[in-house]
Amino acid sequence: MKKILAIAGLASALFLTGCSQVGTAASLGSIKITQATVQASVDAIIAARKGVDTSQMQLETGEALNRGQVRFHLLTQLLREVGKELKISVSKAEIDTRRQSIIDQVGGEASLPNALVGAGIAPNDLDQYIEAITLSDKITQAITDSGVSQDQISTEIQKLVVAKANELGVIVNPRYGTWDAVNADIVASDAASSAVTPATK
Repeated sequence: MKKILAIAGLASALFLTGCSQVGTAASLGSIKITQATVQASVDAIIAARKGVDTSQMQLETGEALNRGQVRFHLLTQLLREVGKELKISVSKAEIDTRRQSIIDQVGGEASLPNALVGAGIAPNDLDQYIEAITLSDKITQAITDSGVSQDQISTEIQKLVVAKANELGVIVNPRYGTWDAVNADIVASDAASSAVTPATK
């Protein structure tokens, strides 16, 4: 399950903003991520929580949950585009194999819902998470093979993803937050406002 959770850290290390068309949560070049797609993920996560004891879990809610799901869908698209550039892809067979491995790791099919709720993953998005994780692993391997030291791997992956975002152009609907160019992340709009407010003497 740690591999699933690892994507959250990578996701929070990236991302994007701007104005957007009605109905679009975010876009990457010509690729549109609709608000309906994001809402479906949010709804599925909330529905899944009803069947799990969440009293000991720290779970995202409200705007944070919405932002997290936009991050996830954007990150997956960005990793796909980086993968294309590096001639890296993930097959359905690889996804199926890894899914079974995850099920075995968490203790079987019956334990999967609890694990997914804890990780903030919508059940219907699991295959997409596995694809993103596998792409990240393959990109990591490609970077390692190029001679980059282990302590620089995360930095190099972030550089690749941010460069691809800049190349294709990313727009995030303001309802989900504001682009923080310094930290490469979607932040709450009020947080961004306070961050750019000049300090008074």
